[in-house]
Amino acid sequence: MEYTIYKLEFLNGAHFGNNTLESAQCTFQADTLFSALCIEAVKKDKKLLNQLVSYVETGELILSDAFPYILDEYYIPKPFIHIENNSRGNSVIKKAYKQMEYIPLSGLDDFLRGTLPLERTHELEQLGKSFSKVSVSVRGEEESMPYRVGIYYYNKGCGLYLIVGYADMQVREFLEELLEGVSFSGIGGKRNAGLGRFTLYTGKKMPVQLEERLTKDKGTFMTLSVSLPTEQEIDKVLEQASYTLEKRSGFVDSTEYAQQQLRKKDLYVFKAGACVSTKYEGAVYDVAAGGRHAVYRYAKPLFMEVSP
Repeated sequence: MEYTIYKLEFLNGAHFGNNTLESAQCTFQADTLFSALCIEAVKKDKKLLNQLVSYVETGELILSDAFPYILDEYYIPKPFIHIENNSRGNSVIKKAYKQMEYIPLSGLDDFLRGTLPLERTHELEQLGKSFSKVSVSVRGEEESMPYRVGIYYYNKGCGLYLIVGYADMQVREFLEELLEGVSFSGIGGKRNAGLGRFTLYTGKKMPVQLEERLTKDKGTFMTLSVSLPTEQEIDKVLEQASYTLEKRSGFVDSTEYAQQQLRKKDLYVFKAGACVSTKYEGAVYDVAAGGRHAVYRYAKPLFMEVSP
């Protein structure tokens, strides 16, 4: 398996909500990306959708969640493992460690030793800012109804990046063609308002530390994407696992699925940052609920070794 990084620079802000229109997160998950890739594949040729699903199901293509970057610093999820910082009794440092969602890759070793400096726990404040924009819904002759939309704007030199594992150049080129299409269509909510569009940067050099940890076969492993072990895997995985569950839901974005917009089946998955001692495959789950075709939910892990 080969690995590469793609940087996404958002042009007009983005709406990555958490089941509410008013919220605006700064990142999105691998299943959101996979859904966008599926939509793009169908627009080009329905045969491409089958090819995309096949690549993922066979493990020839693996996607991470989208994580923040600030200039040349990449950030990764905080591992769900207990870290004893070196300043016992210091409530400020303890609170800062607890509130972190992402840690700088260059500070990973310090974090695992409990020696990450306090000032490094606040770096993501430089990523950007969330705003709430008032919009108006007009339906025929009905009274106009105002509503708020949360939008995240990234500062200059900041954005999101993806880690992708691929079997060969054919798979990589296939993905890049779809990603290029998604960059023009946008990802996330309110795309018809121009949100979620991005400039895609390929061929970025992967940090040596990250590449080394992606390719290790022994130790404690952290997931870099939302994922869910299969029924056959779950018992063994849970023997030594530390994780947080997240409910993934939403509506089906397909005019062919049903005459009206329907919700997908809920799926509870491990959040990125889950730590396990046994790797697992996960799956692409069908979360259709009565529509005319399958609806795919990505839940396969990309692993990174995080032993102290």
